[in-house]
Amino acid sequence: MIGEVTGIKKIRMLYLQLLYRCNFTCLHCFHGKRLQYADAFTAEEAASLLTLMRDEYGTEAVTLLGGEPFLHRDLAQVVRHAKEELGQRVEICTNGYRIERRLTEVSPYLDLLRVSLEGVGSTNDGIRRQGSYHSALNSLSLARDLGVPTGATMTVTSRNIGEVLPLAGVLAQLGVRQLKLHHLRPVGNAADHPELLVTEPSAYVRLREELASADLPLEVIVDEDLSEHGAPQVCAPSGGPREIDRIEADPRGALTMSCKAVGKDSHAFWYEKAAGRIVHKPSSADELTLAVPDVVYARA
Repeated sequence: MIGEVTGIKKIRMLYLQLLYRCNFTCLHCFHGKRLQYADAFTAEEAASLLTLMRDEYGTEAVTLLGGEPFLHRDLAQVVRHAKEELGQRVEICTNGYRIERRLTEVSPYLDLLRVSLEGVGSTNDGIRRQGSYHSALNSLSLARDLGVPTGATMTVTSRNIGEVLPLAGVLAQLGVRQLKLHHLRPVGNAADHPELLVTEPSAYVRLREELASADLPLEVIVDEDLSEHGAPQVCAPSGGPREIDRIEADPRGALTMSCKAVGKDSHAFWYEKAAGRIVHKPSSADELTLAVPDVVYARA
């Protein structure tokens, strides 16, 4: 269905939000009230979508997210299906809070564990949850000991913009390979915390200069809104590319692609779980989150 409408023949990666439920209520979380929703993929529904994407669009990698994916009771089943049955590259994005037992269970099938952190020590805990900083570091250490490659993400806010380089140093000591920096968007919980927004453009300029001059021991990637020229203000016209980097599925089955690739159809597709098929619903643009591509800014 996606190919018929957009002409896209290949989608390299699926970002699969397994559930909304989370054990954190981070100040900046874009899900907001959706964290209270019960929507979730069953293991069978997730496996069906993964198989469909592999068979129809050559999808070769999956990133499992939430909410908090380690709260999904059948996470190991989904991970094993993606790795053993489909041969896909598997990444999990997590808050890293008390996941040791389940991480050990899924580690043989995992290509990357990515943990979210918002700064060093109390800066992180003030945004995410008390005790979450040390728990996240413990999870990264365990992943390293289990032989699982690791990465981290950080949403840049007014509270932590000065801690990007210090956090990168801590992560490097744990063998973390990559840090992704994301721009804070005033949606979800962040809409209730405007004080977190970085309102001075020169602060981003200074951050880019610091990254460019630092002798970084790990790769740093920023999303387009933090890049020098910012994200594009308009979507691409119809007749976009035949191959795109990713598509995102939320726990309801709503699918999102970058509007730069498919224009007005960026939010127009849904995965009908019961039927196991993708359908086109052009009227469903609403408030779904736009998938913004990442760009490499600095690396060792």
